[in-house]
Amino acid sequence: MASGRTTAAERAAVDAVLGPPSSGWTGGGRDRLDGHVAFGGRSARERRRWLLPALHAVQDRLGWISPGALDYICTRLTIPPAEAYAVVSFYALFATEPQAPVVVHLCDDIACRCQGAEALCAAAEARFGPAGGTGAGDGITWVRSPCLGQCERGPAALIQSAAQAGAAPWSAAVAPATLEGIAAGLAAGAPGPPPVGPLPPQAVDGATDRLRLLRRTGRVDPGQLDSYRAHGGYQALRRAIELGPQGVIQELKASGLVGRGGAAFPTAVKWEAVAANPVRPHYAVCNGDESEPGTFKDRVLMEQDPFAVVEALTIMGFACGAEQGHCYVRGEYPLAIARLRHAIDRARDRGLLGSDVMGHGFRFDIEVHRGAGAYIAGEETALFNSAEGKRAEPRNKPPFPAQAGLFGQPTVINNVETLLNVLEVLEQGGAAYAATGTPGSAGTRLFCVSGCVDRPGLYEFEFGATLRQVLDAAGGVRAGRPLRTVLLGGAAGSFVGPDQLDLPLTFEGARAAGATLGSGVVMVFDDGVDLTDIVRRIARFFRDESCGQCVPCRVGTVRQEELLTRIATGRARGSTADELALLTDLGAAMRDASICGLGQTASTAVESAARLGLIATGGGGGGS
Repeated sequence: MASGRTTAAERAAVDAVLGPPSSGWTGGGRDRLDGHVAFGGRSARERRRWLLPALHAVQDRLGWISPGALDYICTRLTIPPAEAYAVVSFYALFATEPQAPVVVHLCDDIACRCQGAEALCAAAEARFGPAGGTGAGDGITWVRSPCLGQCERGPAALIQSAAQAGAAPWSAAVAPATLEGIAAGLAAGAPGPPPVGPLPPQAVDGATDRLRLLRRTGRVDPGQLDSYRAHGGYQALRRAIELGPQGVIQELKASGLVGRGGAAFPTAVKWEAVAANPVRPHYAVCNGDESEPGTFKDRVLMEQDPFAVVEALTIMGFACGAEQGHCYVRGEYPLAIARLRHAIDRARDRGLLGSDVMGHGFRFDIEVHRGAGAYIAGEETALFNSAEGKRAEPRNKPPFPAQAGLFGQPTVINNVETLLNVLEVLEQGGAAYAATGTPGSAGTRLFCVSGCVDRPGLYEFEFGATLRQVLDAAGGVRAGRPLRTVLLGGAAGSFVGPDQLDLPLTFEGARAAGATLGSGVVMVFDDGVDLTDIVRRIARFFRDESCGQCVPCRVGTVRQEELLTRIATGRARGSTADELALLTDLGAAMRDASICGLGQTASTAVESAARLGLIATGGGGGGS
């Protein structure tokens, strides 16, 4: 970054977040007192949490973060410039070089590749010039993006527009995206709230009598608290207050609820560990950083049922003795962020958040954190670091979050789908909830169905439904083509063959088959898809998204992609069998020695593709 002075516009953007500087030590005018006193220590360290909001403010206003702006932020927050630059350069949605005020992010990840993403990228290059250009002339540039979480509507785009000519900054998703649709979105400018009403038929499983987590989706006005309450909203919180904190945890124990983020850790164990910790304060965190390719379930819940997220997080805080909740949402979900913030404001207005929740003397409030483009931030300890204004790098465990989580305090964290299950547990009762699904997998599960199916969308089934039933609900393989394979669990999951369509979708069933349910991804590929290209894109995704903190992941993901490139281009070192043996060794090293789940699962899908013979050699496409 070149050096430079901060501009008035940059200072105004930062001051809008941090308030005016209080002294010369924090970027204001110096007076005589400043020569005799300095402020720092703990109070200064605690302001570090405002780093990402300040960076967002500058990025939104100017379209990039200049050295002068970064220096001013560092002065305001007393952060060393080298540390701040390490943060700003870590996140994909921040720019450290001048760029066009309007940036169009085009997803070229695995789901969108099945829906024409490469053709859209080629059209964008013809219209706007090379990816990452300066946007000379029309002030618009485009970049390739990893998964934007719009997989059921691909190909997808995210438009980010910095403040221009007095207009406020805005961002919006466009899906399914076409060049004409993107142009129309740019011409229309900042989008208004989308119309409320039933979602398109393919968005949710139409068997409404079976829906639990999705029963309000598309039927409740996500902007109206009264609409939510008319559909049973806040009955679960009333029940929680009647039961008391220990009663809530006992119901969770009876329910058998486990996390829906992939690790399947018992929810009650997490909550009880934090509730019993004598150290105060406690924090309750909702993980809405859903960045696994092929996953969009939490986005739908946050956009279409935001009051349910607020209610569930409030129950978590009540049960675990937390007075402050935090909801971290990926930056690529502008609508989810807006709707959650609106729901929090309305709940606060009506006494459902604040110093006296529901008049029962319980204090709880919620803050929304906006991510900045980092898959690794979905790992719980990396999320804590990000919310604290640091690089989203995972921490070593122990200590576990229940001992030292957000801001070093006892913290309970679950993702959006898990939290909405808590509402179901309290409304049904733990025993009744445990009676649904299977003995080893209680309740229902959301499945994100995308790829080569007739009706991609979000589907809800009781645990125990088979993969065939899910595909049938989505209309089967589109155009009646033969099924080649299904990616189960996302980019960190496994490919399964057509012979496994009767696989029961339970935690125990997936384990027995050597697969995982992961984040609920069911991505379907027919015989016309270039699967070698898909597998190489998965490898590139993990190479790009590795935080680089540990050697096995940082180096292993690069070597894995290089190996796949050699096989696909006919330049294998030795035989293909030798290369696949090396792939297995790489995977074992990453699984055994990586700090977090990214490195530990980065080779899972690739190795499963190799076992199924999905990787073509010598430049072959793997399709028909």
